[in-house]
Amino acid sequence: MQPLAAMTWEDARAAAAARAIAVLPVGAIEAHGPHLPLETDVIIAQAMARAGAERLAARGLHPVILPPLTYTAAGFAGGFAGTLSLRPETVAATVVEIAASLSAHGFALLAIANAHLDPAHLSSLATAVQRAGDELGFTIVFPDLTTKPWALRLGEEFRSGACHAGRFETSVVLAERPDLVRDGIRADLPANPASLSRAIREGKTSFEAAGGPRAYFGWPADATAEEGRALIDALGSILEQAVQAERSVDAGRPW
Repeated sequence: MQPLAAMTWEDARAAAAARAIAVLPVGAIEAHGPHLPLETDVIIAQAMARAGAERLAARGLHPVILPPLTYTAAGFAGGFAGTLSLRPETVAATVVEIAASLSAHGFALLAIANAHLDPAHLSSLATAVQRAGDELGFTIVFPDLTTKPWALRLGEEFRSGACHAGRFETSVVLAERPDLVRDGIRADLPANPASLSRAIREGKTSFEAAGGPRAYFGWPADATAEEGRALIDALGSILEQAVQAERSVDAGRPW
């Protein structure tokens, strides 16, 4: 299963002719506490894309993983050094233009493996899905992890909304890139049960206002690589099932 960036153009042409499914990992460069790297969301998105692509390939489909989209709307973390944020309309336009290129070359659809949960970013992706369908007649599959049924599969901390740089995200990074986790710092971090999802509903627009002065929420000290591997499997299953659901809706599409 070769990533798109490693292909020649003729390899890519052959993949598109076989009605390949393009898988786009989407993350952000933003603060993730004092213990995780700025690229945490990108690491998680790439793990989700890989696990989902493996499942799709096992079903006889043809997934191709794209280079990750690493710049997006990240306003909640804007007060922390290193966070890079784009305007939401820029993000939506970028995803639509990626979809336009894929459509022009004959790819079957675009599946987004998203690990960044800033509300402005999620809204941008939803807009891109709508625009791709309306303007291009092209399908983008985007399982929003903050909604049912997907959110119910990712553990108690995730469901609580106190999950930025906490046990959920730290576990995945421990499984994927343990060398990037500042473990000595992590082990001493007190739990922060403040719910980001509740803060968003209350109109808060930053980590600081939501109760995260060090840009983390949840229970990072409880994270384990074992849990991270289980979460990656769950994320891959979510991506696979979202694509399969689209296939069942559009059974007439040539796959």
